[in-house]
Amino acid sequence: MKRRVLLTGGAGFIGSHLVRAHLAAGDEVTVLDDLSSGKAENLPEGVRLVRADVRSPEARSLAATGGFTILNHHAAQMDVRRSVEDPLYDAQINVIGLLNVLEGARAGGVRRVVFASSGGTVYGEGAVTPTPESASKLPASPYGTAKLTSEYYLATFAQLFRLEAVCLRYSNVYGPRQNPHGEAGVVAIFGRRLLAGEPVTIYGDGEQTRDLVYVEDVAAANIVAAERPLPALGGLDTRAYNIGTGVETTVNQLTQIIATAAGSQSAISHAPARAGEILRSALDVSKAARELDWRPRVALPEGVARTLRWIREG
Repeated sequence: MKRRVLLTGGAGFIGSHLVRAHLAAGDEVTVLDDLSSGKAENLPEGVRLVRADVRSPEARSLAATGGFTILNHHAAQMDVRRSVEDPLYDAQINVIGLLNVLEGARAGGVRRVVFASSGGTVYGEGAVTPTPESASKLPASPYGTAKLTSEYYLATFAQLFRLEAVCLRYSNVYGPRQNPHGEAGVVAIFGRRLLAGEPVTIYGDGEQTRDLVYVEDVAAANIVAAERPLPALGGLDTRAYNIGTGVETTVNQLTQIIATAAGSQSAISHAPARAGEILRSALDVSKAARELDWRPRVALPEGVARTLRWIREG
């Protein structure tokens, strides 16, 4: 039976890949996006786009009256630096925005919610690496705190209203259609600069590590999360899944991989580290493999090559 999916943030980087994955699975997709960072041209032809803020009455009404069976929530304020500078704004979008759409979904009889959380920020510094879902939570930024708060709200809604909520804790996602002018997409940012022969700046000494997962692997995780039976809710981590690779890559190593793929000899410099960023990050994804039968498929060099190909063609 065809499922009706409401995908918030669907015109953005990750969201636009999810739209295609849901369509390929035979689902009907409606996108809710205010286009503050997403682009309508990211969407396939024929997909319904409702332009509205996730905090708006229009967004809540859409979720309540659209007859949706799945809510996939990817709309977010995703700039860690901005969350440090303006925690109130971050919480308004990332917490209040979720609650607004969630209340609409509850009124509309939506049963399954797939939520984009952040494995790179909810655990904080000092957790064992690769980090399992059961690790202690101590976010180093308001962005991470908002994501963790959202997970608690979803667990509460699951208990009170029998909502089936799955939280996908992403590592660092990269790939085609990522915004090269933001702060979260180092592959897109460095890739565009290195292809143009421009210098790049690494914040900190470059030995901080990241777990880089290709966007099409993330899209595949969302599809299985939308359809797999869920375990009984026994705690915050029961229905949460790390989505990454389990591999640590330093920013210096990543920069060299991108430079090699781009054939670039551009200058690479360093600047002071930025507040709110953790030094090491890699996620243990064995739970997703075991319970969702999901594994990352695209290795980093291949994913970087695909991303650079998209940048060149753009």
